[in-house]
Amino acid sequence: MKKVWIISGLVAASFALGTVIVMGHDIFTPGDASQVAARPSGLPWQVETLPNGANKVMGLTLGPAGTASTLGDVQRLWGDATQVAIIAAPGEDGLLEAFVDPASAGFITGKIVITAYLDSADIRAMRERAIKTEFMESTTRKYTLTPSDLQAAMKAPVVALSFIPQANLDADTIIARFGQPAERVRSNGHLEHFLYPAKGLDLALDTEGKELLQYVAPAEFDRLRQPLLKAAAASSSTTSASQP
Repeated sequence: MKKVWIISGLVAASFALGTVIVMGHDIFTPGDASQVAARPSGLPWQVETLPNGANKVMGLTLGPAGTASTLGDVQRLWGDATQVAIIAAPGEDGLLEAFVDPASAGFITGKIVITAYLDSADIRAMRERAIKTEFMESTTRKYTLTPSDLQAAMKAPVVALSFIPQANLDADTIIARFGQPAERVRSNGHLEHFLYPAKGLDLALDTEGKELLQYVAPAEFDRLRQPLLKAAAASSSTTSASQP
């Protein structure tokens, strides 16, 4: 659980926004047309794009304030499985996040981390009033909100969603389910990002670890893409410098 919270926080921070365990590999492998048509909505590859630069995935809308889903909507979808807290690395104000375990996305269940927007002043105030503070991995801290702050947090709009599948994906399966990506960016020898800007999706394929699906509003996608390009360029420069 701790790793999931931390991964989401780092992802969200990287694009400066105010960021499931799957039953088996066959879920991601396309069947015949009748089987696909019979499957419920809300699955990871079912992303609805909206005219205002927003999108809808897993029952949540990611988009401009006033149109986006809130943490209250998250709680209505997943009930008592939803945990809300502020996650902060040293020197940072932190992020308001919801962690859902187990989460149901159609017939798929697993773990989801959702980041909601809250301005820095409110984040700092809630941290000061937190009823519990605990270290996670390394020096990252988790702040448990007071009941009144938790109630206020339920109104915060959702800006990003991270989904971590248990199934080990491969490039062919990703393309079969999600389509051809607009761009593929390799950040190191074992991590490659499949970018779908029209869907607001970055799907990270990791041959040595777990895959990570990151969703943001399509209008905000460049804030996610640019750090990836910088990381890829830095990795390429390091590799070139180390070669004789």
